[in-house]
Amino acid sequence: MEDAEGTYRDSVATIDEKGKRIWVFPKRPKGKFYNYRKITSYLLLLVLFSLPHIKLNGEPFFLLNVLERKFILFGKIFWPQDFYLFAIATILGVVGIILFTIIYGRIFCGWVCPQTIFMEMIFRRIEYWIEGDYTHQRKLAAAPWSREKIAKRTLKHAIFWGISFLIANTFLAYIISADTLWNIQTGKFSEHVGGFIGIAVFTTVFYFVFSRLREQVCTTICPYGRLQGVLLDPNTMVVAYDHKRGEDRAKIKKGEDRKVAGKGDCIDCKLCVHVCPTGIDIRNGTQLECVNCTACIDECDTIMESVGQPKGLIRFVSENGIKNGTRFEWTKRVKAYTALLILILGVFVSLLLTRKDFQATIFRQRGTTYQTNNSGYISNIFEMNLSNKTRKNYKINLKLDDNIGKIELVVHNLHLKKEAHLKDRFIVKYPYGAMENGKKISTIIILGNGKEIQRVKVKFLGPLM
Repeated sequence: MEDAEGTYRDSVATIDEKGKRIWVFPKRPKGKFYNYRKITSYLLLLVLFSLPHIKLNGEPFFLLNVLERKFILFGKIFWPQDFYLFAIATILGVVGIILFTIIYGRIFCGWVCPQTIFMEMIFRRIEYWIEGDYTHQRKLAAAPWSREKIAKRTLKHAIFWGISFLIANTFLAYIISADTLWNIQTGKFSEHVGGFIGIAVFTTVFYFVFSRLREQVCTTICPYGRLQGVLLDPNTMVVAYDHKRGEDRAKIKKGEDRKVAGKGDCIDCKLCVHVCPTGIDIRNGTQLECVNCTACIDECDTIMESVGQPKGLIRFVSENGIKNGTRFEWTKRVKAYTALLILILGVFVSLLLTRKDFQATIFRQRGTTYQTNNSGYISNIFEMNLSNKTRKNYKINLKLDDNIGKIELVVHNLHLKKEAHLKDRFIVKYPYGAMENGKKISTIIILGNGKEIQRVKVKFLGPLM
């Protein structure tokens, strides 16, 4: 139940009245949901660290080279000409996030977000290993500097820096490719000064995020967390405290019948607060700082089991589910977002499947119509722009799909290099009798290394007969 004043909504749980940060020392989590989170997190980490090193047909399986405006997905190269696909993918992602948040709240943050996974499953666990659980960490933080404190802090931050270095290199591998990164790592410093500076900068940034910023990223920096305020509704599934069952909360007394005494199931142990990685009290109600990590559910279920009460005092449920005892309902808004998401997904998949490795445009040379000659042929001059999105070189030839006309190249040996463009002119000739009302629609077949790579329809002009 929300506090009477509702003052918890007027401030961030990790900042005091003077604006000074309150350092969070969360209790070591354990339980069913935490075990599921560990499995999910380590599988995602395995994918994250291995993906830049996987190749398909000699190309990285996944690459986001913003510097060269080259993106590789599933081993297929995408160039600026394919930007419309990324625009649609962005729209799809936004709609997907909205839909997912409307239904499941901020569970992405607690279970999938790299910030949470690295913080809770790597950096925090290292902290528990070196400094102990939350009570020991508080004592160590408050204690004066000693040989033991210096040794523990030095070891912890040295490991933090090493992991940040690994994350930074992985991050760069997604941008410049693992092969380029390896060349920087094994090359001379003088030849890769920019690369080494980039590694150092990213390492420092990640170290600062996970050693100092921590939950502040989730509570004050991340824009997705701010979106919750406009996306959540009473039917959204969130980690919530059942105030109807838990209030009035009170300490447990031996031999007391809590129902007769008018007390709820909550024994006010505050372990749900101690285990929270963002320092909030889930019993106050839904809060933007909650990342739906479910650590409080595990802790509360353990306590309920120990005092002989049913589990689920804190559980994954909607506000209406608590008030009315109802289950999740498909509202009109959810149905609308689902339909829109399916529609955009269908369009995106269709465009992705029909995307071609070559892009060609052919049009008549500006300022020209047609030319006639004594041999009985009419000629048009065309300009061709051809883009190669692959990593292979091609020898280009042109032909018509009929046996009536013929093509004369201005340059007899056309070569289209990998990841490059080709712009050239050529002449198309047709006999007088091939015209219908002064024009003819023709199809030009573009051949690369003897194989058809593209077909383009053009309008051939001639005199009116």
